Parts: sequence; structure tokens; C-alpha cells
Amino acid sequence: MQPAFSVIFLTVLIGAGQGLFLALFSCELSGFGTGQGERLALAQGGGLAILLSALGLVASFFHLGRPERAWRAAAMWRTSWLSREVIVLPMFMAICAGWALAHAAGWAGTRLIGVLAVVVCLALFVCTAMIYASLKFLQEWASKLTLLNYLLIGTASGTTLAAAFASFTAPRLVPALALAACLLTLVALAGRAASLVRNARLKPRSTIQSAIGVRNPVVRQRSQGFMGGSYNTREFFHGRSAQALRSIKWFFLAAGFVLPAVLLASLDPTRGVLLLSVVVQFAGLIAERWFFFAQANHPQNLYYQAVS
Repeated sequence: MQPAFSVIFLTVLIGAGQGLFLALFSCELSGFGTGQGERLALAQGGGLAILLSALGLVASFFHLGRPERAWRAAAMWRTSWLSREVIVLPMFMAICAGWALAHAAGWAGTRLIGVLAVVVCLALFVCTAMIYASLKFLQEWASKLTLLNYLLIGTASGTTLAAAFASFTAPRLVPALALAACLLTLVALAGRAASLVRNARLKPRSTIQSAIGVRNPVVRQRSQGFMGGSYNTREFFHGRSAQALRSIKWFFLAAGFVLPAVLLASLDPTRGVLLLSVVVQFAGLIAERWFFFAQANHPQNLYYQAVS
């Protein structure tokens, strides 16, 4: 498939926002947030989670041919995971805003609001991942690992961001958050590696022979019927070489997982190290999400890829 950077930024940003909220709420459940300064830190962190989600939502508009009709994306919520995501994302932002506002104002009941936000947050992870995992004809996506990796990568990147955020607002949380971010990043690495191994073993369900009903083993395509490009050649194939894909794969494994884990492994990382881990991981996850989309081999490429 041809990766769309609007969707890449959408999924990376909202995943980090969701993970950041989950990390902050975990801190609240552990007893953090009793004093005025601590409550303000949670409120500011909630605001940052909302900002990331909002930036992701804005990025998604660049993927629309007619942005003024964006409201129609929610119309098929009974059958479409995309429509469900369109509904659940603003719900998460609204409830997270209520949670942050309650902390800023010193109101009671923040944990109850937080539990509701967690439920909607997890639902958003499911909706986003199932947009791709539900497409049975794209074997690289049609796996339970897709859902698992969206959840793990989002929580890992969000917790890394939470550790860096805590270095400014709540330094005593840094060691625990950095350790949690390191462990989550390593678990996310294992999940992503499992999907890479699975996808490397996939065999195409269709061939040129089965598509046209000819059993001869030496069927070759000579022409696609026209000389210029088309929607099919632009949107369903990335046009990069196998060597380029391998380079991007090793880059995202290193930058998105290995290097951040190494940086976070210190029991008391400095603010500079934490900020560097956020930047490196963000760059790696942009590449990871690009590879995720590019690796999906649309069945129509049996015909068009040969001349792309």
C-alpha cells in the first residue's frame, strides 16, 4: 500500500496521547495527585494528551478528498471501524479534558472520570487497530498482532513521553515511569518482531495463474493496458525497492525500540536523556508506521506492481 503521512501522524500522535493518559492515570492510582502541585501536574499532562490527540485529528483531515464532508465519516458506525474511531476519538478527548479540568479545579471524583476515560481509551485502540486488522484480503494486517502492536506501541511511546514530562513537573515519578517505559518498549519490540516474522512467512493466496484460470507455470504479464499511471498504481503500491524496505525496517527497530530502551534503562535518567528518547522514539515510530502501511500487499498488485 502507499503510506499516507496524514494517517501515519494520526495513528502515532493519538497512540502517544492515549499512552500518556494511561501512564498519568496509573500514577494517580498509585497515590500521586494528593497535593495541589501534583494535581496541577496531572492536569497539565492531561492537556498534553488532548493536544496530541487533537493534532492527530487535524492531520487526518489532510487524508480527506472533501474535508467539509468529514462529518459523514461517522455515519456507518454500525459496520465501519473507521466510523467508530471517528466517534470514539472525540469522546476520549472530551472525557480526558474533564479529568484534567477536575484536577486543575481540585474537584473530587477524578478517579471515576479516569476509569471512564480508560475504557474509552482502550476502545479507541481497538477501533484504530481494527480498521486494518479487519481487512482479511490484506494478510499482513489481518492478525491479532495488529491490535496488540497498536496497544503496546501507543502505551510505550506515551509512557516515554510521561517520563520526560515528569522530569519538568514531578521529578520523583521519573524513575518509575522511565522503568515502565523501558519495559513497555521492550515488550512492544517483541510484539512488533513477532508480526515481522509472521508476515515474512506469508504466502500469497492468489497468483496470476489462479486469477485468470490458466495453469501454465510460465504466464507473464507484458502490459497493463495503458502507458500512464493510474489511481491503482499510485495508491496501492509504495514504489520503493526491497532494499529500501529493509533499511527502513532496521531503522524503525533501532530508533523506535532498541535505542529508547537503552536510553531509558538508567535508574535515574537525566532530563536531556528523556527528551532524547522521546525524539528518537517518535522518529522511529513514524518509520514503523510507514513500514506497516507499505508492507501490506494489495491483491491488485499481482497485476499492477509488475509495471509500477
